[in-house]
Amino acid sequence: MILNEKYTQAIAAFDAINREDPNTEAFEGKPVPKELLYAQRMTQWLNQLAPKASEALRLAGRSQHIARWKIPRSDYPMDRKGYHQWRTSLNRFHADTAAAILHELGYDEATIERVSGFLMKKHLKDDPEMQILEDVICLVFLESYFADFSKKHDEEKMIPIIQKTWNKMTPRGHKAALALHLSPESMELIKKALDKGK
Repeated sequence: MILNEKYTQAIAAFDAINREDPNTEAFEGKPVPKELLYAQRMTQWLNQLAPKASEALRLAGRSQHIARWKIPRSDYPMDRKGYHQWRTSLNRFHADTAAAILHELGYDEATIERVSGFLMKKHLKDDPEMQILEDVICLVFLESYFADFSKKHDEEKMIPIIQKTWNKMTPRGHKAALALHLSPESMELIKKALDKGK
């Protein structure tokens, strides 16, 4: 676990921004800013999956969705092209926001560039740490958001989404995903998608 002062300050700064999220999610009976809760879940899964993760990877995990509400999906065309434009804009925004905070705290350029690279999804298939981050992102989605998300879309749309999510993950991520305590409905849908992908 990294406990140096600069890292602690960076996490506190990321969390301070995410506490401003006007969107909330009920957690343990209380409303919590949505992106603050997401960031905490990212850290929890990263600690579980890669307890020896580098400082840069931990910083990227905590700032994965920093201030995400400031660039709403509705600002872009509601089609596939618009979705990809939105995601690209978000990645750049998260990277720039995190980098500005890290600059202010005196982090070296190599660390800042590494964090930005993670948030920009660079080297997805050839960087082991990037693969860890992808596993964590997918596990957080499956454990905490998949059930609600799947209720908003029909099975025909969900099957390819599950398959794409699965293809982003490593065997270690797959093992962790299959051990999640999901609802029977969620597990059945995931199993159906995996069976169709064989």
